[in-house]
Amino acid sequence: MEKPVSSKNGNDYSAADIQVLGGREAVRRRPGMYIGSTDQRGLHHLVYEIAYNSVDEAMGGFCNRIVIDLHADNSVTVTDNGRGIPVDVHPSTKKTALETVLTVLHAGAKFGGKTYQVSGGLHGVGSSVVNALSEWLEVTVYRDGKKYHQRYERGIPSTEVEAVGSANGTGTSISFLADEEIFTTLEYDFDTIAERLRETAYLNKGLQIQIREEKTDRDLTYYFEGGISGFVRRLNRNRAVRHRQPIVISKPVNNTIIEVAMQYNDGFTDNTLSFANCVNTIDGGTHLTGFRSALTRVLNDWAHRTRLLKDDEPNLVGEDVREGLTAVVSVKLSEPQFEGQTKGKLGNIEIKSHVESAVSEELNLYFDEHPEDAKKILEKCITAAKAREAARKARDLIIRKSSLDTGTLPGKLADCSEKDPALSELFLVEGDSAGGSAKQGRHRRFQAILPLRGKILNVEKATVDKMLSHEEIRTLITALGAGIDDDFEPLRLRYHKVILMTDADVDGSHIRTLLLTFFFRHMVELIHRGYLYIAQPPLYRIKTGREERWVFTEQEKVEVLAGLKSKASKSELQRYKGLGEMSAEQLWETTMNPATRTLLQVTIEDAAKADEVFSVLMGGEVPPRKAFIQAHAKNVKNLDI
Repeated sequence: MEKPVSSKNGNDYSAADIQVLGGREAVRRRPGMYIGSTDQRGLHHLVYEIAYNSVDEAMGGFCNRIVIDLHADNSVTVTDNGRGIPVDVHPSTKKTALETVLTVLHAGAKFGGKTYQVSGGLHGVGSSVVNALSEWLEVTVYRDGKKYHQRYERGIPSTEVEAVGSANGTGTSISFLADEEIFTTLEYDFDTIAERLRETAYLNKGLQIQIREEKTDRDLTYYFEGGISGFVRRLNRNRAVRHRQPIVISKPVNNTIIEVAMQYNDGFTDNTLSFANCVNTIDGGTHLTGFRSALTRVLNDWAHRTRLLKDDEPNLVGEDVREGLTAVVSVKLSEPQFEGQTKGKLGNIEIKSHVESAVSEELNLYFDEHPEDAKKILEKCITAAKAREAARKARDLIIRKSSLDTGTLPGKLADCSEKDPALSELFLVEGDSAGGSAKQGRHRRFQAILPLRGKILNVEKATVDKMLSHEEIRTLITALGAGIDDDFEPLRLRYHKVILMTDADVDGSHIRTLLLTFFFRHMVELIHRGYLYIAQPPLYRIKTGREERWVFTEQEKVEVLAGLKSKASKSELQRYKGLGEMSAEQLWETTMNPATRTLLQVTIEDAAKADEVFSVLMGGEVPPRKAFIQAHAKNVKNLDI
């Protein structure tokens, strides 16, 4: 908490010293509280907030088409054919309902429960936050046979709500330009937004969503009559599946619509995505708990009933029945209780029993009608149980070794003296040579070094027991000290910065990808908490006389050399492919010193997209990987050949 500052003395602190921020001022002063960040992710959040208002109209049955236009000047327009925001005077604010929605936090049709039975924008701050963070915003409403318009400048009305013409249909169109005083960039990423909109279209079957980009003339339209069943098929399209069609469950329970689509594949990971009112609940919640409980119980009942599991054999556990599972769990309810504005977790207690009941009933019915599918799924789960038992001893050994109380850490780990994880860094370094330079160049108080020998196992194609028998992975898990998968305990993590530091060549890139695959599949919480980073070592050293410059990209190299050529300066160019080629001092100066280094933080913007990429690149199916490489070959930078 900040200490009050007075011009007189420390005791002269009264109500007059308390600054009260209004809604608009609060949003502009602390935008991160409302949209997460002011970088491109926060910029995208503006689009999602407005678009989700239109999605709420669609979930209510009042809208079937949404169009998002990304204009050349970086402004955005979101248009729907819903009912149109009301323009009559609000009884409490004495302003039009339109102006109330766009200027007052927590004002909207979502709170009374009459206008929207289900809504993704529980907090009612979306439109007003976007308005406050925009240089300008214009809204056009079509309703009651008229066309209404209003304009805002940084959240303040610059015109009144005016009827400017007639209208045949109904709907709302909102255009805005994000404020460059707030955001670090105004450039939108078409692909990122398109992926989110594709996901939203899957979750609302029959809804057409179109996104257009003026700069590139790109134009995509999403419409999925099959809904989340198509979503699961897409997620599994590069995998060998155990049963041909996804299992689909759709059932209303006490004003809650429960939808589940699931399909097993021959992989070893669980890829279950959960949503509440079309909001991706990345941290799960009661709906996901209910689904998992029902799945485990039903499969155990069937395994014993069909004698695939004998009476004296132990039951399958959650990780057994989720291995190789791809599923989408979607609930739509009237009063969702999300944790925080980011809505990462659903908290409604009653939803657990609703989902559990619906899934149990419908899944049993499906297995009655499709016994062969049930058998294929159970054979997969029982194989997973056997592998789990084989891995148990190795896992327990690793967990015991990683306990801080034992003091048993890998011999190759050069640990730091700092005991506070929040102040400690672990560099995962490729090879003993680079490891030696890193150990010499590091700051021993807070930087630990773990050299990794060779390429670690590709966990995308390995069972857990095989993974835990791999020495380098065991060493890594032990060094971090927090376990893996369901046993991962963030509070036991020994470092809050885990930094991948590999060579700038093909082998280094491959090792980095293998490590990223491991963390995504078995320690994803590390990524969610923002603890995983990628070091950026220099590609070149350019020396001119006594002056030397470190260059980190090919483009930067071209620019530096061109500048030196114009000055007729002779220079020496050295290419660094391996970290071991740098001295300890050089490695510290360029890559490890917190004051001068550049780190890339690993984040997951879209879990479904990340899962797909790892599956394609690291999985066993060759044709999808070949197609991916061909499609993205032109985007490759700094290729080492």
